Amino acid sequence: MTHRFYIVDVFAEQPYAGNQLAVVVGEDELADEVMQQIAAETNYSETTFVTSVPEADDGYRVRVFTPAREIDFTGHPILGTAWVVRHHIAPDGAGPVRLNLAVGQVTVTFESSDNGGDVLWFLAPPVTLGATCAAERIAAALGVAAEDIDANFPVQQLSSGTAAMIVPLRSLKALRQSRLDLDAYAPLAAEGFPPLVYLFCSETRSPENDLSARFFFEAHGVREDPATGNGAAFLGAYLLEHRVFPGPDLSIRIEQGHEVQRPSLVMLRARMSDGIREVSVGGRVIPTVQGVLV
Repeated sequence: MTHRFYIVDVFAEQPYAGNQLAVVVGEDELADEVMQQIAAETNYSETTFVTSVPEADDGYRVRVFTPAREIDFTGHPILGTAWVVRHHIAPDGAGPVRLNLAVGQVTVTFESSDNGGDVLWFLAPPVTLGATCAAERIAAALGVAAEDIDANFPVQQLSSGTAAMIVPLRSLKALRQSRLDLDAYAPLAAEGFPPLVYLFCSETRSPENDLSARFFFEAHGVREDPATGNGAAFLGAYLLEHRVFPGPDLSIRIEQGHEVQRPSLVMLRARMSDGIREVSVGGRVIPTVQGVLV
């Protein structure tokens, strides 16, 4: 069977920015080892594989692979895959796009923007807040001093299908100099802390934005994400839990990707509803390439 593929930039305000995603579309699912080989070939942080025919619940089955492994949940592939479904699989459809991931069905909505084009949004699956870690234990592995980590808030593990560490920093300078040293991180990894680290600070390059962020993860070595949707979902739960911003509702803009020359903008909405955290992540999607697997 022929499998089409599309490359899109997610959380991008212009072409060749944001986080790249390859989306492979086919009526039949490829073998697991073939999907893993294709993900290693594209070498993007994630590649998705989506069926061209919806399942009984009107959701499109999606599997997500990094260059090293399959994962259950991640953010920018949700938005990028939904864009491909809307524009290339079901172009006559209206309303939201439903994707069936390992963590369950995720609904993506399309919201018109004042700047033209759509902003895509997904409601994140429930996020679990986990163990905390002392700042001095993680600082050296991140290339920062313990004093660079904001002592007003914890370093904490959050999870939803996958897991990451949230690290609050005091300054943009500390954020810029940060990196992930896997050897120095090894003692924490041995205790179960994942080698995926989302760092943020309230100092930004643009006055229009609210936070700056970076995300490091292990995939055949250390890599850095230009934009991280699941990290933003984790951050939304973290911000609500620890009251980083005043008020019960949040609507913020997160800049990311400048250090890897792919400026990105991630939009985040979060609120408490009947004691339950609701976190939505949004961004624009821009297509760049399409073709056929041979």
